[in-house]
Amino acid sequence: VQLQASGGGLVQTGGSLRLSCAASGSWFSANRMGWYRQVPGKERELVATFSFGDNTNYADSVKGRFSIARDNDKKMLYLQMNNLKSEDTALYYCYVNVLGDHFWGQGTLVTVSS
Repeated sequence: VQLQASGGGLVQTGGSLRLSCAASGSWFSANRMGWYRQVPGKERELVATFSFGDNTNYADSVKGRFSIARDNDKKMLYLQMNNLKSEDTALYYCYVNVLGDHFWGQGTLVTVSS
């Protein structure tokens, strides 16, 4: 599976962005897919995921502000981010787990300025 993330950028506090991830390969065999983020000096952390179908999981810090979605026909994964905060600044990665194999996109940078 190859993943290409896009949609990052510079936004002011309170603003919105939508990240997109285009996938190729064994999309329909994926048992888990989602978004993670990382800032320098810290571990990569879960933002939002789909697991085993339509079960979603969100980090507490983004609940009520972020929403994960997907389009199976287009093999696309999305992350709608609203009411962005400075602490959301990070490199965002899309992720797919296919039968135990892990695949990561290249990351797209989100910078939230106050």
